[in-house]
Amino acid sequence: MKATRILGIDPGTNILGFAVIEIDRDQVTVLEIGVLHLKEKKNPSDKLREIFLEIQEIIERYLPQDLAIEAPFFGKNVQSMLKLGRAQGVAMAAGMTMGLTITEYSPKKIKQSVTGNGNAAKEQVADMLCRMLNLKPEKLELDATDALSVALCHHYQSGRIVSSKKSGWKAFIKENPERVK
Repeated sequence: MKATRILGIDPGTNILGFAVIEIDRDQVTVLEIGVLHLKEKKNPSDKLREIFLEIQEIIERYLPQDLAIEAPFFGKNVQSMLKLGRAQGVAMAAGMTMGLTITEYSPKKIKQSVTGNGNAAKEQVADMLCRMLNLKPEKLELDATDALSVALCHHYQSGRIVSSKKSGWKAFIKENPERVK
C-alpha cells in the first residue's frame, strides 16, 4: 500500500494554520506544520492572493493527495464569517487547481475524531496531538495544531487505517500508557 499525504488547513485571513501528514501503513508522520501570518497585509485581496500562492507552494513541495479543511462555524459576526469563508474558498480553490480531493469537516467532528470530545478546547486538542505524535507543544501555535487535527481527522474518516491490532482509544491507551497522563 502506497503512503498517503494529507494537507490539513485551519482557514483564516489573519492567521491560517496548515499541516502536512504522511500515512504509511499505520504510521503517521508530520512532514510540516505551521501558520501563515497575514495580519500585516491590509488589503483583503492581498491576503487571499497570499493564501492561494502559499497553499499551492505547500502542495508542490509535498504532493498530497487530499486537502482537508475546517468548515466555517456559525458565529454572530457576519463580517468575520464572510472573511473566513473567503479564506476557506481560496484555500480550496488552490487545492482544486492542483488536482487534490477536497473534504470539509465541522469543528465538532474534528475535535471528536482527535480527542473523543466534540466540545474539547483548542488546548486539549493540541495536547492530545502532541502526545499522540510526539510533538513539542511549546513550538506550535494553536492554529497549526488545529490544521494538524483536520488532517488527522481526515485520515481517521477516510477508512484507510490499516492495522491488525485492535483499534480505538482503549487500545491506544493500553498500548501507550506512557503517552497518557
